[in-house]
Amino acid sequence: MVVVEGENEYNKEHEELIPGLPDEIAEICLLRVPYPYQPLVRCVSSSWNKAIWNPSFLLSKKKLWNFPHLFVLGFHTVTSKLQWQSLDLSSNRWFILPQMPLPNDTICSTSFASASLPSQGKIFVMRGTSTIVYRTTVNQWSTASEMISEKSYFAAEEVNGKIVTVGESGTEIYDPESDTWKRGAKFPGELERYETVVNGGKIYVTEGWWWPFAVRPRGWVYELENDTWREMREGMKDGWAGESVSVCGRVFMIPDVDLPMKVYDDETDTWRCVSGERLPRDKVKKPYVARGLGDKIYVASLGLKVVVGTVVVDDECGVNVTWQVMDAPEAFGEFSPCSCQVVYA
Repeated sequence: MVVVEGENEYNKEHEELIPGLPDEIAEICLLRVPYPYQPLVRCVSSSWNKAIWNPSFLLSKKKLWNFPHLFVLGFHTVTSKLQWQSLDLSSNRWFILPQMPLPNDTICSTSFASASLPSQGKIFVMRGTSTIVYRTTVNQWSTASEMISEKSYFAAEEVNGKIVTVGESGTEIYDPESDTWKRGAKFPGELERYETVVNGGKIYVTEGWWWPFAVRPRGWVYELENDTWREMREGMKDGWAGESVSVCGRVFMIPDVDLPMKVYDDETDTWRCVSGERLPRDKVKKPYVARGLGDKIYVASLGLKVVVGTVVVDDECGVNVTWQVMDAPEAFGEFSPCSCQVVYA
């Protein structure tokens, strides 16, 4: 019999986690197991299962070994199937997620939207009236409450812990804590496509410049706290010509052409060029998708090749960015990215 005291007290009676190792060292080994394999680890023994579900273990996992993972939804250009892939950014290892519980043969890239709660390790996918959620803790999809109205062409973003959908059918807000949807203020516009970014508790929605560039972009801004819409400022709309992300409390834009990245200046309503390296376009081939978290910009492109930009904001020197290339396996060469999320796992 082994009696364990303090934070490591899983049970008054239990076998050694790893024979020959102190439990403290064995815990570190279990903490380093990649998240997709955690469900398998629980099946090894009753002591491992108790250890992994112990609150102190989960707290250590969250504090010490919770790393950002890039989740990319890829479209296979040969089979026309959709598949979520997860990239462990700390080890450059890819994992395949379980298939989404949606009819795969009827899904196209504009028929659904996705959003995430990064700190909770959750990804949400909405289509029609369905809502499904992926949890990294169990590496599984499950069903959540249905949306109020059916949707086929819309966008979704996380704002202050809520999931907000925007489209022709209106604005709807999902509360993950209560698993409920409610209607928000009516979306005032009509867009040819939806490009969105969240910053400062607001969702910026626009169609951006698009071929044949004959019509100026339209755009609106939604503030969740007040449940209100207003028209986007002219300078922001006119300069929106690329993929936008939010990092370091600012909105950045990756131009569609080989130009420096830009950052939006709210005081002057203008886009300013960012210093440092340009996006390595010899590695990043269209189409590509992007997502920001903390001070990092994550870009996934054709073949699921990934580049990570680190943004530094200095009051004296301005804004600077550097890029790191993370090549994908050759087997991903026929995948085209539809969307991406960055989630801690």
